[in-house]
Amino acid sequence: MIPYESEPVSSADSALLSPFGVSPGNYVLVVARPEPENSVLEIVEAFSRRRRGFKMVVLGRYYPEVRDYHRRVMEAAGPEVQFAGAIYDVDVVHALRFFTRAYIHGHRVGGTNPSLVESLAAGNPIFAHDNQFTMWVAGSEQQFFSGAQDLAAILDRVLNDEAELARMAAASRKRHRNYFAPENVLPVYEDLLERFEEQEVHVTSAAAPGYD
Repeated sequence: MIPYESEPVSSADSALLSPFGVSPGNYVLVVARPEPENSVLEIVEAFSRRRRGFKMVVLGRYYPEVRDYHRRVMEAAGPEVQFAGAIYDVDVVHALRFFTRAYIHGHRVGGTNPSLVESLAAGNPIFAHDNQFTMWVAGSEQQFFSGAQDLAAILDRVLNDEAELARMAAASRKRHRNYFAPENVLPVYEDLLERFEEQEVHVTSAAAPGYD
């Protein structure tokens, strides 16, 4: 298995946050398709159980008028939750990642999810769903939840703990540097292609006896 890679995010333009009414460190971020397997409902319910003193910015396209699950997510949201829609501007997404207080990742299936890898690259403290995929990508030094009640308790305990968040952020950057930085991943692709090329040359030669 060859994982996704991403460039480290070491800076961003804080002015790009202004359309969302947030400032560095006063919000948490969710980036996910609004589907049940991404635990969006559980995340919104957990965050909205009480006033947090921070906003939650949720990226993703919602259609509450036609999708029951989307309607349930939006009905569960408290006043500190903001649905920002789908955003494809890379600079804006990088800014939202770079300045967030924490990233919440509810994906239950999949491998090295690119959104999770990009959050490691931005040095985000990560609250992730407790499964083998996200635990391997994020590493053991992050916070993991299995449902809304579990996540709410973690948020209560950790979201205002500056020392713990700093520790998690440092662990994210280290995890990205060791496993998902381009200089670690791209040579694996190069090695695979070189071995494939050698195999092709060998097969072609074997299929044409009598030629040097």
